Amino acid sequence: MTQASTTLAPPVAARKPAQRDRARPSLARAGGVAVGLFLGVRLTGVAVLALVAHIAGRHPLHLLGRSWDSVWYLGIAAHGYGHDLPSHDPGPHSDLAFFPLYPALLRAVTALVPVSGGVAGLLISWAGAAVAAAGIHAAGSRLHGRATGVALVLVWGLLPHAVVLSMAYTEPVLTAFAAWSLYAVLAGNWVWAGALAAGAGLARPNGFAVAAAVLAAAGAEVWRRRGRVSHRLWTGAALAPLGWTGYVLWVGRRKGDLFGGYFEVQRLWGSTFDFGHGSLQFVRAMLLHGSPFVFPMALVLVAAATVLYALLLLDRAPLPLLVFSGVLLLVALGGSGFFESKPRFLLPAFPLLLPLARGLARTARARPWHATVLVAALAGLSYVYGAYLVVYAQAPL
Repeated sequence: MTQASTTLAPPVAARKPAQRDRARPSLARAGGVAVGLFLGVRLTGVAVLALVAHIAGRHPLHLLGRSWDSVWYLGIAAHGYGHDLPSHDPGPHSDLAFFPLYPALLRAVTALVPVSGGVAGLLISWAGAAVAAAGIHAAGSRLHGRATGVALVLVWGLLPHAVVLSMAYTEPVLTAFAAWSLYAVLAGNWVWAGALAAGAGLARPNGFAVAAAVLAAAGAEVWRRRGRVSHRLWTGAALAPLGWTGYVLWVGRRKGDLFGGYFEVQRLWGSTFDFGHGSLQFVRAMLLHGSPFVFPMALVLVAAATVLYALLLLDRAPLPLLVFSGVLLLVALGGSGFFESKPRFLLPAFPLLLPLARGLARTARARPWHATVLVAALAGLSYVYGAYLVVYAQAPL
């Protein structure tokens, strides 16, 4: 089977071979522009955060490289797994809740480059974010053209929680694997899609959303072609869940409960899937008794993500994008614990931003000044809220 016959989302404009050859440098330049814009908006965000941190008497490098989950990953990289934080609500917090890819990258970078763990984490996250931006641009451009691809990257880099993309956190690495895996699915490159999905599954607990997208797309292709598919599809489908499943089973074996050990670790962190019951109870208490600003903001952002998913469905987006975003949204809506972190869990769900990116691209063509004002407003919200989250909020990201 040729690659073209397995393509789930054809390019916006089909071209003859000679035209495709001429278009490749232009596409690469557009990708470079998108990544450059992304790095520019995030560097500006870091500059704003550094200024706010200086005013507050805090060190920006420490805030970016050693906050909340970053400390756990640094500990795993330095000492390995097997350390708990005593807690009675509901039990001891184990470092086995944190997936192994990021600590492995930290060990590799600190072994090769004479930098501290915090700086190594920032190098990994910034590199991952740049690779993710390139993949997001590639996927958006394939679906709706280069202007939408650039707009998609820009909107992703200016989300209210986009400050996390500049921190020593795992979301940039997961998004890099996810974006390129989904692009590979759209292009019919099944082995690459499965291998990258396996990497995503080693990055974060919700990384299994990438494997779910690859498996759903593979299943749809098998159904459409009545089983007459290439061995590459079967190979990609077999690879996709290996990363996430392998780590979950390893934790289960270590805890003495092969299939339930990892989920018990998560339960002791207060993180379970209860179909949204815990979140609804939290929202009710928040509305009745009030709460710090980060909680109602999280509620607004999750509600906005739900609306964007409905728009994505109405737009008939390709199946792998719907499955990937839908699984991430389902985990955020149905999971209990750490309500303030739900917008961060949705950061990798870049397909949700496609309706906004398409609207921004159309506005930029028809009314450039309006698009400029809109981007400036997004930037202002992203920079101010990001600085508030990191410097003042004192709530887990």
